[in-house]
Amino acid sequence: MHTTDTFSGLWIPLVTPFHNHAVDHPALRTLVQHLAPQGIAGIVVCGSTGEAAALGADEQLAVLDTVAQAAPGLPLVMGLSGYHLGDTLAWVRTLNAQKLAGLLVPAPHYIRPSQAGLLQWFTAIADASAQPVVIYDIPARTGVQLTLATLRTLAQHPNITAIKDCGGDPAKTQALIADGQLQVLAGDDANIFTTLALGGTGAIAASGHVHTARLVALMQQVVRGELVAAQALWRPLQPLIEALFAEPNPAPVKALLAQQGLMQASLRAPMSAASHALTERLVALSASLEVNPR
Repeated sequence: MHTTDTFSGLWIPLVTPFHNHAVDHPALRTLVQHLAPQGIAGIVVCGSTGEAAALGADEQLAVLDTVAQAAPGLPLVMGLSGYHLGDTLAWVRTLNAQKLAGLLVPAPHYIRPSQAGLLQWFTAIADASAQPVVIYDIPARTGVQLTLATLRTLAQHPNITAIKDCGGDPAKTQALIADGQLQVLAGDDANIFTTLALGGTGAIAASGHVHTARLVALMQQVVRGELVAAQALWRPLQPLIEALFAEPNPAPVKALLAQQGLMQASLRAPMSAASHALTERLVALSASLEVNPR
């Protein structure tokens, strides 16, 4: 049984700003300094929202360094993905030298291994890591399902402490929460309210880049059992959250952050910027939340 709630509250899977195709470190610093005081629990660096697949190893370490300097003391989780176990373990050992709260680790993409192969993958990484491992259950990106039985086995590993739940299986989510062996974080933003109400510990939510304090407040209300007050904050957020995923993440959230003057909206190919029509809709939805805060 993992007794500490290290992975609770709102974690931001941070976007990576670009300028002239390079990482925009000044914008990254500004964004982190904007988010850090708003009650967030921590930041996930170089996750899928951070376009980590388009960043080289040196770029990823430079991004991590900038984030750490911009928000000293704020817990940081590093995204880690791949499909070559030896290379992935070598990267784990590199990251062991960093001051991190954990690693966010999905199944190996492209390979589609058996459940036995998945057990081997996560166990090897958890054995090698100096930091706790958060399983990233996202079959839409990896092409493979992590079964409840596999997750229950992995939960027995002393270094596997939490799960970012994008599995799309409400029964599995509820079973994991009921087990109490893993801290369950909502990974699909639309499920934040439900996951917390069922006893989940938090969320890793790209939508948390905007109206951050509002999302933190309603999450805290759900945990305290103040559901009516939390619903009043949550319902107006739902159309914005839906729109933020109407085109591939993180293009929509980058578009909205660019409209706020925090960064440019550029992405690295093959990702492309959000459409003009969606950007206009996002701006309108975000503005309506400012006018009608409840």
